[in-house]
Amino acid sequence: MTKLLLTPTDAADLLGVSRSTIYDLLNSGDLESVHIGRARRIPSASLHAFVNRLRGLDDGQAA
Repeated sequence: MTKLLLTPTDAADLLGVSRSTIYDLLNSGDLESVHIGRARRIPSASLHAFVNRLRGLDDGQAA
């Protein structure tokens, strides 16, 4: 089963970047996150949208 929400560490592993880069992207608003209690989670759809933006694709287009 695919996770809907990822930890910053999980997201960093998937994108191949450091955890601090993920936090920089979150703080700049380039990557969306949600809070569940005190935990910060990144929707997997947000990672796909971010990569599509980097590739110059609209969020609605399939990769």
